[in-house]
Amino acid sequence: MNTKTEEILKELNKIIVGKEAVLEKTLMAILSRGHILLDDVPGVGKTTLALACSKVLGLDYHRIQFTPDVVPSDIIGFSMYNKESGTFEYKPGVVMTNLLLADEINRTSSKTQSALLEVMEEGQVTVDGETESMNCQVSLWRMPSCGRRIHLIYILPR
Repeated sequence: MNTKTEEILKELNKIIVGKEAVLEKTLMAILSRGHILLDDVPGVGKTTLALACSKVLGLDYHRIQFTPDVVPSDIIGFSMYNKESGTFEYKPGVVMTNLLLADEINRTSSKTQSALLEVMEEGQVTVDGETESMNCQVSLWRMPSCGRRIHLIYILPR
């Protein structure tokens, strides 16, 4: 391992104690612009891990809590009419960040999941028929909720 990644892991270990293997795999995924599925019981530091990685690496960080009423435009953004200029202007959604914590994505509709998966797979967003490439690194963290406690669960596409 090179010196810079060792320094990063050392800083992360100051915040997240006792999870060296998780930290190494998380750092690998971030550096390779991959996606991470964190599936664990509540209260073990999944959100703290995401926030710590963003702080240590100097990344922008957003978090979204998925519920059944979250719509695709909450994720990817929307166009809004500007009366003064007479044009529609793009208002970016939560995915316009370096590091996104997408919490409990199985609690939202398949249409909203599809918008999120487009960003994950293709690195682009489509708003009003216009496709925009993402200029920034987006690493998505998904934490499904426990199906035994929540009755409104949508199956995640494979």
